[in-house]
Amino acid sequence: MSDSHGPATREIDIRHLIPMQRHATIFEMVDNLQPGDAFVFINDHDPKPLYYQLEAEHPKQFSWTYLESGPVAWRVRIGRLKH
Repeated sequence: MSDSHGPATREIDIRHLIPMQRHATIFEMVDNLQPGDAFVFINDHDPKPLYYQLEAEHPKQFSWTYLESGPVAWRVRIGRLKH
């Protein structure tokens, strides 16, 4: 997905947060996204469980795109879909 028309995508490194804070931070950012907006987060492991949690709580409302898949860092772009 391209975001060439909108503002620069925010990026947050959550590797310094404890695991409980990581999910809370991502959920807060997802909740604040407007349709068409996105952010990128950086994690120290594959955040696939977070994807399943987001999909369960916000079904079909966001995009999830791996920009980097380890082994040191995972970068994921989450965007709120336009309906």
